[in-house]
Amino acid sequence: MTGFDQLLAVSAVTFILMLASGGWRLSGWIAAALYGVQLGLLVGLAGVGVEPATLQFSVLGHGLSWKFDSLSWFFAVITVGAAFLAALYAAGEWSEAYRKQGGSLRQLHAALAFNVWSMLVLLSSGDLLSLFIGWELVSWASYWLMTLSGGLAARAALRYITYAMGGAMALLAGIVLVHSAVGSLEFAAVVSAVPGMGNGLLWALVLLFGAGFGVKMGLLPFHLWQAAAYAETPGPGAAFLGAISSRMGLYGIAVVLVQLLGLARGLELDLVPGYVSATDLLAWVAALTIILPTYTALRQNDARMLLAWHGIGQGGYMLLGLVVGDALGSAGGLLHVFNYATNQAVLFMAVFAVIHRTGTSDLNKLGGLVVRMPLSFVAMLVGIIGLAGLPPMNGFVSKWLVYRSLMIEEMPLLFLATIIGTLGTILSVYKLIHNTFLGQLRLEHEHVAEAPWSMTIPMLVLCVVIFVTGTVPGLVLEWVAQAQAAMGLPVIDYTPGGVASDSGGLDMIWVVGVLFAGFGVGALLFYSGGRTRRVHQLDNYAGGHFLTADTRYHYSDNFYAGLMRRIGPWYRYSFRWLEEALVSVVETLAMGMHGLYRQRQPALALLGLAFFTIGWAVWS
Repeated sequence: MTGFDQLLAVSAVTFILMLASGGWRLSGWIAAALYGVQLGLLVGLAGVGVEPATLQFSVLGHGLSWKFDSLSWFFAVITVGAAFLAALYAAGEWSEAYRKQGGSLRQLHAALAFNVWSMLVLLSSGDLLSLFIGWELVSWASYWLMTLSGGLAARAALRYITYAMGGAMALLAGIVLVHSAVGSLEFAAVVSAVPGMGNGLLWALVLLFGAGFGVKMGLLPFHLWQAAAYAETPGPGAAFLGAISSRMGLYGIAVVLVQLLGLARGLELDLVPGYVSATDLLAWVAALTIILPTYTALRQNDARMLLAWHGIGQGGYMLLGLVVGDALGSAGGLLHVFNYATNQAVLFMAVFAVIHRTGTSDLNKLGGLVVRMPLSFVAMLVGIIGLAGLPPMNGFVSKWLVYRSLMIEEMPLLFLATIIGTLGTILSVYKLIHNTFLGQLRLEHEHVAEAPWSMTIPMLVLCVVIFVTGTVPGLVLEWVAQAQAAMGLPVIDYTPGGVASDSGGLDMIWVVGVLFAGFGVGALLFYSGGRTRRVHQLDNYAGGHFLTADTRYHYSDNFYAGLMRRIGPWYRYSFRWLEEALVSVVETLAMGMHGLYRQRQPALALLGLAFFTIGWAVWS
């Protein structure tokens, strides 16, 4: 039994145990321990190259196989690590509160474990058929976790699974085309057959697989399901899904479009010869995905929705770096998967800690919680610095790699798009932390306490990971380089502090050292002046006037009102129109099917439809 077999077995056992006993008080701790075992097995698999699974069989003459390589390992570490911290978060006081609200811990832990197992199955796919099976397992596992809260969550999950089924049909159509052209679904056979494929077939495969994987990743224009589905998922589940679930779409793109079709390795596939290629098309989809959802996030007044919209936008950086295809860009895209997962997980945990203590995530009803929940404030501060791509946190390194790659490859408009997206991210995450923790404390929150240790410890662990991997990014770049090699991409020349490059390197150890030296000088000047005085939050001072609890001085309501007047019409008349049109089409089709099945003789109608379809196919 190989190490990979053991990993899948322990993951399956975790799911079975949680399904049987997930409602116990200790179930969260048991689940966390089992995820810890899986992390240990992953450590043992590090750097082993390709690890095949023992289980191999055929279905209708098509072989199904599973393997584990460095690319699989990279995504698996993030997946299991996110589940480990989510289980810890749900193990203590949060689980008791969730149970009192009518939530099912058994369902929560079982759904989380099933998500991990199904993702491991997907990540270890050895052929297109096993990849499709894993893809469907991941889709339905995510749906299960999304529906747990019922109500709005169930409706959002239904929208997600509708999109997911459409994406699955696109993938299935692409797999059928591959089989008809190659005669096999094995990865090696597909790679060998690509040079002989015509442009028409290659374009069909790029569009079908790109759309299918793009749905899960939330790429424009398939992104409208994601924000509400993730935001309405219960706390630990939202942190897990937000961290890694949609990145399964990026994994699919990496395997099929990059590794198999060679889209980022010199495949010439032009839409407009000499001007626009398939790579350019994907790059601009990524750029628009960076900008538009990010500024949509800026409009949100619910902290969960703000973070969920950012999850869509940050995926654009990952795809953009990957499709550029050089060593720096692809390393930046892959590294951002890890960095974003840590940032998004800690931010969702901080937001749900605030909800746990205050009962709300409405940014217009919060403020001043920094003195009541200082550890949660630190967690959110670290997370927003990383998400915005600022030093010394790890998000800066991955975004810098993407920026530098675009400049070296002479793509100024795409570089400008990433800068515009980063500006929107900075504005919106400042709104998040300001309206939650800064400003005047509200009277109704005067006696709020910090979140319990079972919730703060996972957040603090993530803070340490974010800072350490920002200061010494070489720790993760080693994994990234191995994943690049597995995909056949140029491998980054990394150092402990960053990257070594003739066109300009990065050493975060020096950057962080200089940054903290500057902070030290500023602190020395501030505290040595002798003119500071600490005041209570309800006894404040602003604009030349003393403020007491009788004076309501909290300006978080309608934050960025001027900017909202600019981007509001764009949002209202473009995305809303597109979404409503799509919903109308789906509802019309649903009504037609409903009427068909309510007929007295539905079989005759279906038979007629089948004859019509066969006749049309024969005639054409």
